[in-house]
Amino acid sequence: MNKKSEIGASADVPAPAVQQVSFYAKHKVVYAKEVKGWWANWRWGLVWFTQLIFYGGPWLQWNDRQAVLFHLVERKFYLFGLILWPQDVFYLALLLIISACALFLFTAVAGRLFCGYACPQTVYTEIFMWIENRIEGDRGARLKLDKAPMDARKFRLKAAKHTVWLAVSFWTGFTLVAYFTPTRELLAEMPFDLGPWEIFWILFYAGFCYMQAGFLREQVCKYMCPYARFQGVMFDADTLIVTYDPERGEPRGARKKGVDPKAAGLGACVDCGLCVQVCPVGIDIRKGLQYECIGCSACIDACDQVMVKTGQPKGLIRYSTENALSQHYSAQEILAHILRPRILLYSSILLVITLASAWSLATRIPLKVDVIRDRAMLAREADDGRIENIFHVKVMNVSEVAGRFTLTVSGLEGAEIVGEREVEVASAENKEVVVSVRVPPENGRKGANPLFFDVAAVGRDGVAVHEKASFLMP
Repeated sequence: MNKKSEIGASADVPAPAVQQVSFYAKHKVVYAKEVKGWWANWRWGLVWFTQLIFYGGPWLQWNDRQAVLFHLVERKFYLFGLILWPQDVFYLALLLIISACALFLFTAVAGRLFCGYACPQTVYTEIFMWIENRIEGDRGARLKLDKAPMDARKFRLKAAKHTVWLAVSFWTGFTLVAYFTPTRELLAEMPFDLGPWEIFWILFYAGFCYMQAGFLREQVCKYMCPYARFQGVMFDADTLIVTYDPERGEPRGARKKGVDPKAAGLGACVDCGLCVQVCPVGIDIRKGLQYECIGCSACIDACDQVMVKTGQPKGLIRYSTENALSQHYSAQEILAHILRPRILLYSSILLVITLASAWSLATRIPLKVDVIRDRAMLAREADDGRIENIFHVKVMNVSEVAGRFTLTVSGLEGAEIVGEREVEVASAENKEVVVSVRVPPENGRKGANPLFFDVAAVGRDGVAVHEKASFLMP
């Protein structure tokens, strides 16, 4: 065969079909079945606990003011009897460090406990699902309702559900803003006199609450939350996680009631699928640990109920560790392996930082002073021949008691405050005074000289601040 015929023959060969491969899984709506049990009670207990704190916080009063208020206009944070100012941003850093250490510790001990029981996404999803179950019915009823064509009944149920969802979302948005704008002011301005920022943040937070708890739900945990991605580096083989015991459960399969599974060549799992139906993120825990699992333990409650009905011991799905499953640890051995070096290290760091923060707050002086030299007039010679500098002294009374404070200076021999040396400051307020300080010219060197302002509360021992400043000599 010549070259031309070879080319012609190859040209007759049909090109391979082009196949398109999608790397994105189509979203499937998760219809989680309602479950009751010991772990569900714990979960709902924390829902009540967290929401009583959140919704009730803005209504608590302390000394005729809101007990918990992050007042951005006044630039003060009120936490019952504690008042924090912008200068106290150090405590915010400590709070973030404590939160991070606690997250590392809890994750290393028992996985995603925060996600399953206290995360706002989980909490509000539980609330919205409870509302949905009360209005539309449990899993089967919701599946049937969503597949049915739109009619008067379906429209009525959907409208009622979304109305309640929106009401909860708006109340949640209002509550959040009430932590930054006093609740009494918000109520007085409702609904038409609210400022633009209050309106924006109420609608913003309400909209995200409605969207994430009502529609996105498990997608937030699976695709948006970064914790799901980096939790793997915090786990090890001795971390308590929700696990399925394949040695006991396999081979799975249905059987008649009263039949011994061993005699039938089956494991304890009856393959009922309830563990999948109750899962709020729609995974099958029998496939092993998956990053989507939020550790809510709903599958444990569902499986335990099935085990009781089939006359088998509970715990086919339970909190355990990889080492405990493979090496058949007892409960005491599991506990002993939990107290490993990394846990002791995390605990020690968390304890030290927490105690140091508590000690710092307990011994915190309820007085702050800022001293700024008047730069418009650096230094001048006064009528009596002494050199004069002008200072702006801001006295901040961070306690709930009005006080009188005395001002003195030290650091330069002969330094003296000319004029008033006392200032009255109301509770949780600040007052700025202009102070003239004079020093004999022979008692300082040319240029900047260290000078110290001593501000002390009258009649209150220990409430004093020693603040450094600079005195200029010409």
